[in-house]
Amino acid sequence: MKELETPILKFFPYGGIMNDISPSAKPFPHRAGNIALVEIATNWNQTGAEAATYYINLTRKFYGYITPFVSKSREAYLNYRDFDLGIKHNGPNSYSEAASYGLKYFKNNFDRLVEIKSKVDPEDFFRNEQSIPVLPLTGSI
Repeated sequence: MKELETPILKFFPYGGIMNDISPSAKPFPHRAGNIALVEIATNWNQTGAEAATYYINLTRKFYGYITPFVSKSREAYLNYRDFDLGIKHNGPNSYSEAASYGLKYFKNNFDRLVEIKSKVDPEDFFRNEQSIPVLPLTGSI
């Protein structure tokens, strides 16, 4: 952190009653067995694509430094969106594109959330780069 100067590292402890809630009871599955959520962030005041690229790359470099000391699979918490996990383009490959990040955010809950989203928002009106996709009209994944 001293070398890179700007990245911020935060730990949010898990455990306690969280361990008693089944991973399938809520969309958020990261419960028993997880010690903490680790947040990596970088703030900057400069404008423009060059500054953004510079600081985002510093953050990625820091992530690389800490990777050997965190879980072996890169999982994520949806409120800390991580575009390095993938994005979807709302086309015919939406499900496969979304699975790249959706399985990391929601683990085994992902397919259930896709089915629910397909029923309540079949037109995919409520969407962003990492939203839950809808199933194709054929109803198959």
